Amino acid sequence: MHSLPLSVEPYWRTSVAIPFFPPLTEDIHADVAIVGGGISGITTAYLLTKAGVKVAMIEADRLLNGTTGHTTAKITAQHDLIYDEFIHHLGKEKARLYYEACTEALQFIKTTIQEQQIDCDWAEEDAYIYTNSDASMSKLINEWKAYEKLGIHGEFVETIPLPIAVKAALVMKQQAQFHPLKYLQKLVETIVQKGGMIYEHTPARDVEQGEMLTVITRHHKRLTCQHLIVCSHFPFYDGGFYFSRMYAERSYVLAVQIDGHYPGGMYLSADEPKRSIRSAKAANGSELLLIGGESHKTGQGVPTIRHYEALQSFASDLFTVTSIPYRWSAQDLTTLDKVPYIGKMTANTRNVYVATGYRKWGMTNGTVAGLLLTDLITGRDNRYHDLYTPSRFYADPSVKHFITQNLDVAKHLIEGKIEMAVRMPNDLANSEGAVVLVNGKRAGAYKDENGTLSVVDTTCTHIGCELEWNSGDRTWDCPCHGSRFSIHGDVIEGPAKQPLTKMKCQES
Repeated sequence: MHSLPLSVEPYWRTSVAIPFFPPLTEDIHADVAIVGGGISGITTAYLLTKAGVKVAMIEADRLLNGTTGHTTAKITAQHDLIYDEFIHHLGKEKARLYYEACTEALQFIKTTIQEQQIDCDWAEEDAYIYTNSDASMSKLINEWKAYEKLGIHGEFVETIPLPIAVKAALVMKQQAQFHPLKYLQKLVETIVQKGGMIYEHTPARDVEQGEMLTVITRHHKRLTCQHLIVCSHFPFYDGGFYFSRMYAERSYVLAVQIDGHYPGGMYLSADEPKRSIRSAKAANGSELLLIGGESHKTGQGVPTIRHYEALQSFASDLFTVTSIPYRWSAQDLTTLDKVPYIGKMTANTRNVYVATGYRKWGMTNGTVAGLLLTDLITGRDNRYHDLYTPSRFYADPSVKHFITQNLDVAKHLIEGKIEMAVRMPNDLANSEGAVVLVNGKRAGAYKDENGTLSVVDTTCTHIGCELEWNSGDRTWDCPCHGSRFSIHGDVIEGPAKQPLTKMKCQES
C-alpha cells in the first residue's frame, strides 16, 4: 500500500491563493457584523454588500481554513437517508420545504457561477445512496417512497457505475460538485469591491447588549452594529445552550489518484461505516478521487489514524491506487432533529442571528443560511423561516436525542476523571503524542520530530472534560462537546474559548 501523507492540509487550500486580510486593530461600526468566514458568512456578506448594506466580517483564524476548507464540496439535497425520517418527525410539508431549500441553494450557486463567470470546476452529477445489506434495504425502500411522496426527481436502481456489489441504490438527479474555494474566492473579491470589511485573526470573545450590539474581540477591540450574525462553526456567543443541543462528529478524506477511468457520479453508502466517493480536478488538470467516511463522535473511538488506514484499504479494494497526495479530516455539528439552526439566536434575542448545525452538508446548508439570513436582515419574508428557526422543538426526536447526547457527555466527563495515565513524557517517540503523567497529574504531551516536548493540561476549558489524543490530525479533542486544541493548547474548534494551560516538564 502507498504511505499516507504526513500533512493534513486539504486539497482545496493547496490549489487556491486566498488573499490575506489584516486583523481588527481599531474600534469600528457596521450595519451588520458577521462572525465567521465560512460559506454561510461569506454568502451572507456577498448578498448584503450587493444590496448596499455596510458589513464587517471577522474571522478567528484565516478565511476558509475551517470546516468550509475541509469539505468534500458536494452540492446536493440528498443528505443521506433523511426524507422518510423528516416526514415522520416534521411532517410532509416541512420535509418538502427542506428539499426545496436545498434545491434553491444549488440553483443559487449555479446562477452565481454563471453571472460572475467563476471557473470553479462546476459539474452536474447524479448522487447515489447505495446498500449491499438487508438491514439497510428496507430503509432505502422507505426513502424511495418518501421521494415519491415529496415529488423528488430520483430513481430506484439495482446497480451503480462503480465496481461495488450492491443490492439497490437511490439516485437523486442533477446534483452538483465544485471547487469550493475557487467559488468563494470570487465572492470575497466582490464583498471587498462593494465596500465590505474583512478582518482575519480576530477572535470574537463576547457581545454587549444595548442600543447597539457590540462584539468584543479577544484583543479588546469593539465592533458595534445594528445586527449581529454568528456564523462561526460553533457559536462563539451561546445564548441558546447550543452546546447541549448539538454534537460533533469527525470524518476523514483521502484524495487519491488511480490508474483507470472513473465513471462519474457522487456516491454515499447507506451502511456503516460510511463511504463517500466522488471525483475532483487536481491543479495540473489530472483527476483525483475523494474517498471519505469513517464518521465518529469527536474525541471518541479508536486511534484516529486507523480511520485514514481504513479508507486507504477501501480505495485499494476498488481501484488501482497510484498515489495518495492529500488527506484531511472535517468536524461537523448535528442538531437534535438534523435540520440546521438558522435564524434568531433565541426567540427573545434582539437582532442576534445564528447559523450552525449543517451536519456533513455545509456547502448546501451554508448557502441556505446565507439566503435566509439575508432575508431576515433586510425584512423580506422567507418561507423557510419556521423550518430552520433555532427556537423550534419537536418532542420526537428532540427529547430522545437531547437525553442521549447529554448522558453521553456525563459518561465521558466521569470516565476521564478516573482514567489513570501510565506513560511518562520520556516514553514518547519523536512525532508521537499521548496522555502522560506529569508531577502526579494527567497531562497531554507531544514530542516533535526534533524531540522537543509540548505539554498541556488535558482538562477542556469548556466544562472540564478530559481530552483525548487525535493521532490522525495531531490535536487534543474533547469527547463531550467536540472542542479541539493544538499540540500547544490553542483553541482550534469551540465551544471552548480559552486555550489549555501549558505545563512545565522537568524531563527532556
